[in-house]
Order: sequence, then C-alpha cells, then structure tokens
Amino acid sequence: MALGTLSWGRDTDEHEARVQLEEFVEHGGTLVDTAASYGEGASERVLGALIGTTIPRTELVIATKAGRRGPFGQDVTDVSRKALLDQLDESLDRLDVDYVDLWQVHTWDDGTPLDETLGALDYAVASGRARYAGVSNYAGWQTAWAAVHQTRAGEHTRLVSTQMEYSLVQRDIEDEVVPAARQFGLGILPWSPLGRGVLTGKYRGGTPADSRAATPHLAGFVDRYLDVRSRQIVEAVCTAADGLGVQPLQVALAWVRDRPGVAAPILGARTARQLTTQLAAEDLELPDEIRAALDDVSAPDAPPPS
Repeated sequence: MALGTLSWGRDTDEHEARVQLEEFVEHGGTLVDTAASYGEGASERVLGALIGTTIPRTELVIATKAGRRGPFGQDVTDVSRKALLDQLDESLDRLDVDYVDLWQVHTWDDGTPLDETLGALDYAVASGRARYAGVSNYAGWQTAWAAVHQTRAGEHTRLVSTQMEYSLVQRDIEDEVVPAARQFGLGILPWSPLGRGVLTGKYRGGTPADSRAATPHLAGFVDRYLDVRSRQIVEAVCTAADGLGVQPLQVALAWVRDRPGVAAPILGARTARQLTTQLAAEDLELPDEIRAALDDVSAPDAPPPS
C-alpha cells in the first residue's frame, strides 16, 4: 500500500506525520504520495523535512503531482508546460530532493493541448527531475489517448500509472479506466479507497465531531457518500468485518487492494493510530464468499435498496 499525505501540514502536524512515516516504513512501505496543491505546498514541506532526517531518501519512492493550485476544493487547473515544470521545480525545493520517483499530471484540462502536457513529462524525465511519469483523474478515453501518444515513435516517456478514486462506493472506473490501464500496462493507484472515510463505518450514527465531514474544507467532499446506496454498502462491510473479527476499513482496503490492475491503494490517515489500523489490512485475505457478496452489493448496476 501507499501512504497518502493530503492532510499533512493542515490536519496532520509534523509530529504525527513523522510517526506515520516511521510506522509505514517499519511495515515495509515505500511509496509516499503527495502533490504540489496539498495544503498549498504544506504537505510537501512537511515530507521534505522528514526525508533524510527521519527516513533515508533511498528507502522511499516519492510521488508528487502538478497541475493544480490553490486551496482544497477551490483550486484551479493549469497543465500547460510552463505551469507544470514550474510546479515541479517548486516541489523539488519543498521536498529538498533532486528528483521524484513518480511525477503525475494531477488532472485533465480541455484547454491545454495533450501534446504540451505530456511534453512536460518527457522533459522532466529527460532532465533527471523525475524517474517515471503518470497521470491522475483521467477518464478512460483520456487515459488511452495519453498512453498511445507516449508509446509512439519510442521518443516519449512511457506512462507507468494512473491515480483514480476507487472504492466499494465508487466503482465507476471499472467501465473504462481499468480496461485502458490494463491494456497499456499502467498500475492503478486508488485514492480514497475508504470512500472518503465512510467505509470506516464511523458515519453510521451521524457525523462525529472529529471526522472529515465535520470540517468546513472537507464536508462537501464526504457528503456525496452519505446517501442510501452508500449506507447499504457500509452495512455489508460492517457485517463482513464482524464475521471476520476485523475493522470495517480493513475489509474495504483488502477488497480494493485485490482488484484487477491495482498496484497500491493510497492510505489517508490524519493520525498515526488511524494508519496503524489501516496497515493491518495488509495481512487480511477476504474469503471468496465475502468478496462475492461485496461485489454484488456495491455493483454500479445493483438495484436500489428498498
């Protein structure tokens, strides 16, 4: 699994971030994902302060993204060559590293020619600023178009990954993105594999005061999965967890971890305690009958609950 840092520098301070990173590495984790826009650079700064002091650079696979600027939920998109490369240099400065292992375009933009966007990825790799390149939040046809473009003439940097929202309550990518990724050999990095927190089961009785849905900047982010269909899926996850003697979030993570094409779900935890519980999912193997039941109840074409 991968360690996400969306909350670092905002809801997660440097002390908690340090404990998270240490525990993640102790469990064998290597891939740490951030973005230039997370906390308007705060996430990268916190991670940069820990690289080399808390964990050696050589033990980490650092992934970041460019193409968005501004506060969470109000950010603006700019995937032009200049904007992307400027952000990459800013990211390297905040992270205090010479290169990142994976550099990703954060989102698609109809206003920028694809050749220009992907040309920035080529330059980043050719100049040594990034080792590998990927995309994020691309629709299926966009993923395929970008992948085909990067395989032409052998002069481009082949894409290695696509980062998409994917969980039991959000399976839309299975229609087009997953087939495209598998066809072109891109590893899928699911973000929000816990359905923006609802698959933990903590919203079954309302909105806890210390939850994401209770914070002004993330309430709208969570609300979309507090509907009737999502509640039905959450109940199925909780029933499975009770039967297995584990936490609901561990069931949800194990399910997405084992989906076809998935390389590493990105864990998102505000505290070290939350991360410890999530990492325990690594050892969980879901029985076939439970996996089938979860597949059925969460299927996009499943009948609505009565």
